[in-house]
Amino acid sequence: MTSAIVVKGLFKRYGDIDVLRGVDLDIGHGEFYALMGQNGSGKTTLISIATGTSLPTKGHVEIHGHDIVDEPEKVKRIIGYVPQENFSSPALTGHENLVYFARLFGLDNSEANRAAEQLLERMGLAGDSRKRVLDYSGGMRKRLEVATALLPGIEVLFLDEPTTGLDPSARKGFLGTLREVNEEEATIFMVTHIGEDAEVASRVGFMDGGQIVLEGEPDRLKERSGLQNVIEVETPFKGKEVASVIGAFSVDGSLQETEEGYRLYCDEPEEAMPRLVRALDGVGCGAERIETRAPSLEDVFFKATMKPLRG
Repeated sequence: MTSAIVVKGLFKRYGDIDVLRGVDLDIGHGEFYALMGQNGSGKTTLISIATGTSLPTKGHVEIHGHDIVDEPEKVKRIIGYVPQENFSSPALTGHENLVYFARLFGLDNSEANRAAEQLLERMGLAGDSRKRVLDYSGGMRKRLEVATALLPGIEVLFLDEPTTGLDPSARKGFLGTLREVNEEEATIFMVTHIGEDAEVASRVGFMDGGQIVLEGEPDRLKERSGLQNVIEVETPFKGKEVASVIGAFSVDGSLQETEEGYRLYCDEPEEAMPRLVRALDGVGCGAERIETRAPSLEDVFFKATMKPLRG
């Protein structure tokens, strides 16, 4: 597989803080790569350098063999970028937005209109093309902005936290759209702090402290983690005593606090759960809800870094 994105020895320093500390990355042509990490881990800095909106302190990035610093015009001709913040104009229609960006991209009026119609059809927005974006749902607006990043000639698509603000149904539909775009040969590089989003990727990397600490296929990462089962416990209150009781049932002693209670990892959940309920009753903190599930990418990230992605 030929490389679409190559990152070598990338550093970025702001003042006396190294936000990126020697990032190396090789993403193949047609691959869907998801980079997971906490807010502040360096994900957005990496994508801003890769798209030419920020300069590296050291190291370099190549897109299809072109260095982003030395050949920015060649790179920007073949990349699309969807930032976290919405950028389409709510006062214009979906069609007008796409025509506007197509003209900026160098297409003449007839080419821009033709490209807009084709992309709106591709994104399932043809029936809403004459509506103002103000009247679009969150999912529709995200699909429109992906369409903007897929104008003729785009071969690599960068997305920064693309599902932020979408409800679960809209997120699922949007991620399905991304999978279709990828299957049509566009290379995708997506940064996210949501494990469910990364599940659609063919390969996932974990970023922590400005470095990529682990990467692999989603299922392989789960297998290699050694995590067997996850127990979610919802408690009426939290505290050191409650955390100590629950942590005693974790296979490796690690415990993650959640909004509702706690999350722990256990080899034999069916045996542990009744004993855990009795132990909580013994300290006057009855479990309001307790359930088990298979490990997710967010669980694997926590085990690899001892940091929660969210919360």
